[in-house]
Amino acid sequence: MKRVLDEDLVYEILSVVGEIPEGCVATYGQIARLIGREKNARLVGKVLSRAEFYGKYPCHRVVNHAGRLAPGWAEQADLLRNEGVFLKDENHVDLKKYQWED
Repeated sequence: MKRVLDEDLVYEILSVVGEIPEGCVATYGQIARLIGREKNARLVGKVLSRAEFYGKYPCHRVVNHAGRLAPGWAEQADLLRNEGVFLKDENHVDLKKYQWED
């Protein structure tokens, strides 16, 4: 049986993602903490994987705790570069330099 995501929770997560400034990134865990669910970083990832069904959000600005880009989403690196975020290697953002100070 598939679990249905609570729409209020979805929009709570997406509203935080919408606040991430251009040229910055946030982590899944950081977003989970900001909505009061610090142990639910995977839930944030699940919501972002379906964000296209809820409107346009800058999901490309979200990376994992190590700064790694989402696997299988080649456009993410280009979208970040276009905002002035340069990668320290092929798959990682330098969080010390680009992480959003919420």
